[in-house]
Amino acid sequence: MPVSAEKGKRTKEVTSYGDWMSQLPPDRHSVPLSDLAIPGSHDSMSYDLDINSSIIEPDRLKKFSKICCARKIVRKWAMTQEETITKQLDAGVRYFDLRIARKPNDPNPTRLYFYHGLCTRTDVETVLKDINDWAGRHPKEILILAFSHFKGFDKSTEKQLHTHLINFIKTLFGAKLIPKGAIPTLKSCWDKGRNVIVSYDYAASQDPELWRKILYYYGNSMNLTEVESKLQQELKKGKPYGFFVCGLNLTLPDNARILKYTLRLFDNFLNVVRRSLPMLLQWVTVQAGKTPMNIVASDLATYGDFVPTVVKLNISKRV
Repeated sequence: MPVSAEKGKRTKEVTSYGDWMSQLPPDRHSVPLSDLAIPGSHDSMSYDLDINSSIIEPDRLKKFSKICCARKIVRKWAMTQEETITKQLDAGVRYFDLRIARKPNDPNPTRLYFYHGLCTRTDVETVLKDINDWAGRHPKEILILAFSHFKGFDKSTEKQLHTHLINFIKTLFGAKLIPKGAIPTLKSCWDKGRNVIVSYDYAASQDPELWRKILYYYGNSMNLTEVESKLQQELKKGKPYGFFVCGLNLTLPDNARILKYTLRLFDNFLNVVRRSLPMLLQWVTVQAGKTPMNIVASDLATYGDFVPTVVKLNISKRV
């Protein structure tokens, strides 16, 4: 899809998606970030799932955690991304769905991991340091980190774990953090030298530097027509205040129908996404002309034309 021109003047093409925000036309610099189309990744850390981890979800499979075959099946259908967090950033992804878990019987009392079905091999603090380093090298790219779910947090240690993680986030990102409040623009972030937004879905946290949970629209189906229909219904309700996510991700059934997919010997979730994503992107392009789009999150966020398609919505909507 060609980049459009406005008032007869050719706009500058995005030539590097690793720095696409800084390459947007000047009139995009002063609009709220919630009015920009931003590529995001769903279950961003699932490329790193640990085959030796206990099964975290679904609950009915936890009892099979000691069976290697069961863990392999869970990993095959829980892995939604194939590239590292740094490569996702380099590709242009700017929103990250980060689901946090505590591993059972971990001797380190505050160590946390990411999860989707299984826990990751790499701990949370190590990954966040990589993100912070990348943000330092790309000060004009605004990152949105959404922390949620918090599996395995016992009531006796829940407050301690949240306090530890929040303090680590604030110390690590420091002056890069954009405090919650009025929705910022690219220009306001650049002027203040801040480029990291942290959304933290924990009701007890009232920290002024952490944003509330970001609204996420799910299609909640493996059927493309159903996903598109449900998302369209939500988007037609009107633009909510603040950030919101249109989730293109497919969702496995939470009942016996899941076996229809997981028992396929020569298939996996990533292959399903590769077959479906081009059609979902066609829907996004059409839908963006009818309703507002903000964050568009997907499985396999580095695959094909996902990032270019979403980024170019910022150009096409200008005319």
